Amino acid sequence: MTYLTGVVLHAIAHGHRYGFDIMDATGIPDGTVYPALRRLTDAGLLEARWEDKEKATASQRPPRKYYRLTPAGNEAWQGALERFPGIAHTFGPPEPDVAG
Repeated sequence: MTYLTGVVLHAIAHGHRYGFDIMDATGIPDGTVYPALRRLTDAGLLEARWEDKEKATASQRPPRKYYRLTPAGNEAWQGALERFPGIAHTFGPPEPDVAG
């Protein structure tokens, strides 16, 4: 677990569900966020799903890939908070949206 991984998990736990939103919330650049999201998904810590194309088209933008913590991701996030206590003060209270 790295600090960066902890920050990304923390952002997702706080309702930042897609790449650009995570980048805006954390200040981490896309060349770092997207590979981290891919690694976390491959490791089973995140669940990813594509937004409905019609919804994105209606909003005149490309479809977004939304992420949420899996139960294992929630445990990893809790571990990151213990290892890097400063992460806990990055956002407000978490959103209770863990895949299950």
